[in-house]
Amino acid sequence: MIFILSTRHIETTPSLKRHTNEPGDAHYLILPDDAQTPDIDSHQYSQAEWITKLTQNATNGHHPSEHPLADFKTGNILFFAHGYNNSQEEVIQRHKLLDMHLKQHGFTGTIVSFDWPCATYTLNYLEDRMDAYQSALKLVTAGITPLAINQLKEHQNQCDIDVHLLGHSTGAYVIREAFYQASKNRSLQRIHWNVSQVCFIGGDIARQSLSHDDNKSKPLFAQASRITNYQSPFDNALKISNIKRAGLAPRCGRVGLPDDAPSNVVNVNCGNHWQALIQPNEDKHIGNWTHSWHFHCTHFAEDLAHTLQGDIDRLAIPTRERVDGELRLTVKKTTIPKKERRRIKEWE
Repeated sequence: MIFILSTRHIETTPSLKRHTNEPGDAHYLILPDDAQTPDIDSHQYSQAEWITKLTQNATNGHHPSEHPLADFKTGNILFFAHGYNNSQEEVIQRHKLLDMHLKQHGFTGTIVSFDWPCATYTLNYLEDRMDAYQSALKLVTAGITPLAINQLKEHQNQCDIDVHLLGHSTGAYVIREAFYQASKNRSLQRIHWNVSQVCFIGGDIARQSLSHDDNKSKPLFAQASRITNYQSPFDNALKISNIKRAGLAPRCGRVGLPDDAPSNVVNVNCGNHWQALIQPNEDKHIGNWTHSWHFHCTHFAEDLAHTLQGDIDRLAIPTRERVDGELRLTVKKTTIPKKERRRIKEWE
């Protein structure tokens, strides 16, 4: 099953319902594994039904008898916030790639794609940015908060499931903005909620916004156990001179963290590994290879799986090495399985 939390406006005509590129109310979708696009009539669920099915699907075991929450159900839910200029078809394809590669490396959990509204052309960047801002709070109110309420009722529900977040490109901005907006919402502040791991890939947020005293990022620092920024200096989608970016400041996905980042934020430089990658045949589902290679790389997925699992300290994850005082993703040339190369070929 493919779980999607969408904030795209639903346009209804006499003949059909369709998602648009404008912000709308949050709604809950569950697609079959072979689906390419959502069908609103057959795939939409109520929040209560969706939360129940998501929790059931994410459950992978129980705490042992010696644990303070002995016999409670355990599991993982990963909310994936996509970047700008992504169609729903691309979001679903990347959802499937993440799910396949993470499970290959032992991740036991369920992915939820947070489908915020964006167009499918590059120069719509600034409008997409505003739509991301308008949708951000709904990631918390419609997605994380219902799960947090379940956690508050953990003794009734016998459930202890970890929630993680992964933001690609503008999706990192969506996540940061979601925590900031939630911090100003009095109703949400009455609910004790937090998340386990937050990860950014190709993060399109300013480097300085990850300084420990940045007011907009403080809620994120406070309510996430660990934040991992995967950096690549070869990400040309994040270069300052890119016309769509309107001259914004250097981005964390390209230049990494500031020196005064909080202790629970860690940077992993992927540059050397990216240089060793073999680019697949050009395809619309790949997008900008320097910016979106993560979805096709099993070595990166192995590191991400270890990060989400949280069983190994950030400095001891076996896919990393410490060089000149910084953490780097180790170099591994074999990253795209033959099966996936065939799939990419079919997409052309």
